[in-house]
Amino acid sequence: MEDRRIKPAEFSTRAEIEQAARYISAQTQHQPTVGLILGSGLDSLADEIASAQVIPFRQVPHWPVSTVAGHRGELVLGTLSGRTVMTMRGRAHYYEGYSMAQITLPIRVMRALGVETLIVTNAAGGVNESFRAGDVMLITDHINLVGMAGLNPLRGPNDDTLGPRFPDMSQAYDVALSDLARAVAAAEGIRLREGVYIFLAGPSYETPADVRFIRMIGADAVGMSTVPEVTVARHGGMRVLGFSLISNSLAHAHAEVSHAEVLAAGHAAVPKLIALIKGVLTRL
Repeated sequence: MEDRRIKPAEFSTRAEIEQAARYISAQTQHQPTVGLILGSGLDSLADEIASAQVIPFRQVPHWPVSTVAGHRGELVLGTLSGRTVMTMRGRAHYYEGYSMAQITLPIRVMRALGVETLIVTNAAGGVNESFRAGDVMLITDHINLVGMAGLNPLRGPNDDTLGPRFPDMSQAYDVALSDLARAVAAAEGIRLREGVYIFLAGPSYETPADVRFIRMIGADAVGMSTVPEVTVARHGGMRVLGFSLISNSLAHAHAEVSHAEVLAAGHAAVPKLIALIKGVLTRL
């Protein structure tokens, strides 16, 4: 099996996108219109999918394979709340050694398969002083700190048939979808936090000075994913809804942060996320 982290080409090609899309189409009768990305500890949401067909990431040409605990590494296609969905159980991250183009190739493939709406989830550290572990945050905006430093997934030649050279990001997270999430949360009695997510490269967790800095520039939660995916989704004209599971509080005195803590908080919050996502899908 090839090591997909070692790749001389920095940019994904249309041929790679189309080859991956053709492979997935040949394995399923489902035609998804909604994409779901499930972050650390959140993959049990895929158990709710009816008529599910499962495709391991390793079987899909050019698809980046996750190496992180809590990321099962498979696609689940089927029906959820009346919508045909394509769900990623886990994701690959930049810190695993992939390029930005590689970790966002799944979004390109989703778009090629007809996905118009992307719902993305992640586990994140709480920077906002009012947040606690187990909270769910609606992502209203993000700070692409890694992208500002030059590692933007849109860097390189632009294929105008995939999206514009300079895509607008003033409304990266769809206003109408966010309103639906708020309505679902109110109906289900779920306390839904809201805030700005900031993307850091990882894999080391943040120092106290890091936390002070990112709070000062307006972040409410911090993580190591999501923003490249959202950037490419918006480049392709997809609507995006995002949720962060607050896995631990970075704003208060606390013990050392561990990945086990992140996974445990994810499992505890799954029922809330399931209710939110299913409610949004029902109202689409």
